[in-house]
Amino acid sequence: MINDPIVKEVRLYRQEHAARYGNDLNRIIEAFRKKEQESGRVYLNPGPKLLQKQTT
Repeated sequence: MINDPIVKEVRLYRQEHAARYGNDLNRIIEAFRKKEQESGRVYLNPGPKLLQKQTT
């Protein structure tokens, strides 16, 4: 396997970030949602796409 310093740095950051929230996925997601709300940016969530009935 090739040692890529950029991949190594990203993985290290990801591990540190997860450890900040006790490696709890729910806490990590909640922190991202809070940061998203505080940013003031408009985010688009188009929701699920509905399938059209096909006539054959």
